[in-house]
This record gives sequence, structure tokens and C-alpha cells, in this order.
Amino acid sequence: MAKSATVLKPKAHESRLNTGLSKEYRAEMAESLSEILGATYQLTIKSHIYHWNVVGPLFRSLHLLTEEHYGELFEAADTIAERIRAIGFLAPEKMREVTTFVPDAGNIATLSAEDMIKDLINDHEAAVRAMREAGEKAGDAGDLVTEDMLTARLTFHEKALWMLRAIIGE
Repeated sequence: MAKSATVLKPKAHESRLNTGLSKEYRAEMAESLSEILGATYQLTIKSHIYHWNVVGPLFRSLHLLTEEHYGELFEAADTIAERIRAIGFLAPEKMREVTTFVPDAGNIATLSAEDMIKDLINDHEAAVRAMREAGEKAGDAGDLVTEDMLTARLTFHEKALWMLRAIIGE
């Protein structure tokens, strides 16, 4: 039994890869992707909480949009974590390694729908900045897969920003 537990324990394989990407680059990118994964989870959680709690004239549009967003973000988290594994590193295994956002129910009750949208805009913009930086590094390193994944993620976040801004007429 002990032997099977050892066999099933996840292991990083960063030293055995020979894919044309240096170990140093892969370690740096794994760290960047882990931070992006954390931001993705934070945005997933926040979008879901706002989905449940939004009220007022923007209810329907924001309720539907946040549902679409948190579904897409949840799937994206899996894609990002799998890329971390593919470049030889373990994906974060503890929630505190993935997210620092802890919802405060007291604050939710005081937020208007517009406040929620502005908060989501700030988080999406921060995600775009981090992904753009990591995507540029991936491109410079010839890491086409990571660059392509981040391009797809950027496409989602920039469209989300457009839609969120359109709801409040910003």
C-alpha cells in the first residue's frame, strides 16, 4: 500500500524536459502562470458572488454576463494549471497559493451593480496586464503554446472588459 501511495504522488519533471525551452525560462513562466491562475480563480469567485448578489436595474444583464464569465474562467483555470504541468512544474496545490481573495459578505451588501462592474473591470484589467507581460516573455522564448494560450485568455478578458464597460456606459 505504501508503494502505491508513493507512485501516485504528483511530481514535477522540470529537469527531464528537453523541448527547447530552458529550465530557467520554464521555472519563471510556471511562476507567472501560477500568479495568473490565482488571479483567474479570484475573478471566478468574485464573478460568481456578484452573480448571486447583484440587484437593481442592471440585475439581468449582469447576472447573465457574470454567469457566462465564471463558467469561462473556471475552464480557463484548468487550462492554465495544465500548462504549468506541461512545462514541468506542479500546479499550486493549496488555496492560499492560488488566491488571496476572501469575500467579505459585509461589503457585498453595500455594493451597487455599478460598483460590482467597476470592481470586475479592475480585476480583468490587472489580468490583461499580467497575461500580456507573460505572453511577451513566452513569445521571446519561442514558447508558442504558452503564448497562444495567453492570447486566447487575453481575447476573453478584453471582450469581457468591453461588455462590462458597455453595461455601465463607460
